[in-house]
Amino acid sequence: MARKKKAQGLGDTVENVLETTGIAKVVKSVLGENCGCGERKELLNKLFPYKQAECLTDEDNEWLTNFFSVTNNQLTPKQQNKVIEIYKNVFNQTIQPSNCGSCWRDKINELKRVYDTQNASK
Repeated sequence: MARKKKAQGLGDTVENVLETTGIAKVVKSVLGENCGCGERKELLNKLFPYKQAECLTDEDNEWLTNFFSVTNNQLTPKQQNKVIEIYKNVFNQTIQPSNCGSCWRDKINELKRVYDTQNASK
């Protein structure tokens, strides 16, 4: 049995549910092969993508090791820029500099989960 590709977004999930339940076959038998499902899937994936984490580079991993080893309640502008850079590398999403402490905490916690997962086997 072929291994299914990991869902990239909501469109892939909807497609999987429709195929698993047999609804996709019924729709295609009524509307034909070009029923617009592919276009809807692509649109839903674009509108509601799932966050796919990439592995940390050795350099980013080392920087985060040092960063997480020190308890800090404030981020310097240099640290903010590095967190933004690493976040973009890992999640392929750009975050903007901000004065919102809880926003930074949430992004740093996401990076911490990736960091912990990647370093769990070391």
